Amino acid sequence: MRVVVVTGLSGAGKSTALRSLEDIGYYCADNLPLPLVPSFVDTMAAVGAEDVAISVDARQHEFLDQYRGQVEALRTAGHTVEVLFLEAADDVLLRRYSETRRRHPLAGDELSDGIRRDREVLALLRVDASVTNTESLNVHQLKEIIVERYGRAEGTLAVTLQSFGFKHGLPADSDLVFDVRFLPNPYFVPELRDRDGRESPVSEYVLGTDEGAALVDHIETYLLHCLPGFAKEGKLYLTVSIGCTGGRHRSVALVEELHKRLDEPWGGLIRHRDLNRGM
Repeated sequence: MRVVVVTGLSGAGKSTALRSLEDIGYYCADNLPLPLVPSFVDTMAAVGAEDVAISVDARQHEFLDQYRGQVEALRTAGHTVEVLFLEAADDVLLRRYSETRRRHPLAGDELSDGIRRDREVLALLRVDASVTNTESLNVHQLKEIIVERYGRAEGTLAVTLQSFGFKHGLPADSDLVFDVRFLPNPYFVPELRDRDGRESPVSEYVLGTDEGAALVDHIETYLLHCLPGFAKEGKLYLTVSIGCTGGRHRSVALVEELHKRLDEPWGGLIRHRDLNRGM
């Protein structure tokens, strides 16, 4: 089993790192006391877990003398153990605490004393760790590093293709929105009005025009260009919403066609939000 130990200075990004690992499938335990680590790992291995992450910080300083022995024991048991140590310069940590107005776990009256004590207490954990300085990173950049290092950058993005009708409101979960209301509307064709975009006559009417054919080509090209970038950034969920007036004809036809074109890993899920609403 792969075990990632996330540690480092308070304010350097441990919470962001742990959440990022959780997002890519790791079972995470925040600040698990070191004496409990062996039983935790054994339990997760027994239930078939492949990836776990444990954060360790200076709050459990009374247990830190056990740290090196615990890591070696896990490796002897056959687990792959990787230690990620996050740090930043004192002035950066001071600024971050000033901005968030959080209390440093080791600080008394002076925040700078807490940072100094933090460095001293965690010095042992820094040895032989993979050290990452986060002072020039925002949360998104740190997440990208975590995903690239400990996850699978390709294929982790779950894409949902969603049709909707503007008259029923914009979907709140939309990441990308395309408005296709300029396309010819099957609603005004009597023999097509009661059908929907999943059916060939409607789809052919919408996509058989020059405007429809060009639009689906452009959206496909745009998505194929952007999706790998979203995946590399560490984004795990992306909802592409395509809207027409009622969400029954044009938007449905485009979503169905795009789903056919966007093969794995980008094919994703289909959702027709307003298909069964009254016209």
